[in-house]
Amino acid sequence: MSELHPIAPAAPLPRRSRQARVVWGPRVVTVGGDAPVRVQSMTNTDTVDAIGTAIQVKELANAGSEMVRITVNTPEAAAQVPYIREQLDRMGVDVPLVGDFHYNGHRLLTEYPDCAQALSKYRINPGNVGKGDKKDRQFGQMIEAAMRWNKVVRIGVNWGSLDQELLASLMDVNSRRAQPWNAKSVMYEALVSSAIDSAKLAESMGMDGDQIILSCKVSGVQDLISVYRELARRCDYALHLGLTEAGMGTKGTVASATALSILLQEGIGDTIRVSLTPQPGEARTQEVVIASEILQALGLRVFVPSVTACPGCGRTTSTTFQELAKQIDDYLRMQMPVWRHKYPGVEAMKVAVMGCIVNGPGESKHADIGISLPGTGEAPAAPVFIDGEKALTLRGENIATEFHQIVENYIEKRFGAQV
Repeated sequence: MSELHPIAPAAPLPRRSRQARVVWGPRVVTVGGDAPVRVQSMTNTDTVDAIGTAIQVKELANAGSEMVRITVNTPEAAAQVPYIREQLDRMGVDVPLVGDFHYNGHRLLTEYPDCAQALSKYRINPGNVGKGDKKDRQFGQMIEAAMRWNKVVRIGVNWGSLDQELLASLMDVNSRRAQPWNAKSVMYEALVSSAIDSAKLAESMGMDGDQIILSCKVSGVQDLISVYRELARRCDYALHLGLTEAGMGTKGTVASATALSILLQEGIGDTIRVSLTPQPGEARTQEVVIASEILQALGLRVFVPSVTACPGCGRTTSTTFQELAKQIDDYLRMQMPVWRHKYPGVEAMKVAVMGCIVNGPGESKHADIGISLPGTGEAPAAPVFIDGEKALTLRGENIATEFHQIVENYIEKRFGAQV
């Protein structure tokens, strides 16, 4: 046998970015540096509907979003932002609001100071702040508003609204190269240059670099990886990650998980958003759930207790373990808005719901609390393991109900004592 060496567990590389502070009242959400990777989301309500928008912001915050972006596209929308903030404060929702500005942000932030003050962060797209001699002036007005109110800005470049003047200039330069780059490489350079040059311009106007977050959003997985690797190599600003239009359902989930996981494992990224198109009838909060699951799967954050369940096979003809696993998972997620405060540490709990004797007892022992349900041909008994030890065996028609109660009792006994 060859010489053996210990196998080190995989872990994401450390991040190397500056740290920004997104503030609302007494709440400070740190971004970058040693801070946790943050989850963001965005409403799809009409911002003019202050009540409807506030309700959706609350739902997203309860699901785990640590910052919520809202569209601020018209004077009417800007006028409602302070009322949205007021409604959230009345509901005890202190999540910071991010204003999403395009085309007329310089005017709205100047003419609606209450809006500028009520927001905790501004998203500025350098591709549509203006053209020609208006561009730097209107960009400067937004930076001045951020400095006046001490707000963080995200300079968010998007390949669907890229600065065409910059792109044309780079294409001219490229045409004169002895060996021109391909069109995609020029596009990558335009994205990265637009973000970094805009950040440097903001700093030249007096903004602290610690108030700046950058993003370069594209729709393709490999494109996103290439652009962010270069962006991270060339600057140390905090970075926001996300595919600009991830898509629907499985496609959007897989694409986002693939791209973001690779970058996060390399130590790139300080905030993330999964820009998922909701399927008919699907809650907007699904994008928050997926973002949280990505971070939890990588071991970067813990948001909700994890439920391990086997996929099922010919040994598990009963659907009992599937139904029980879903019931437990749904219940844990539903309770988290209250449990975060009531049971500190509960989010790290592990529950196992297994379907037969092959892996059931082993997985259940590895969990904090687990149950191994009987498979085909096995005795109708379900041993329950608590903290690695067999605690009892359930039998009969009410196994699911009894296990549900055991989980609740375990949480109360273990985590309730910490309050």
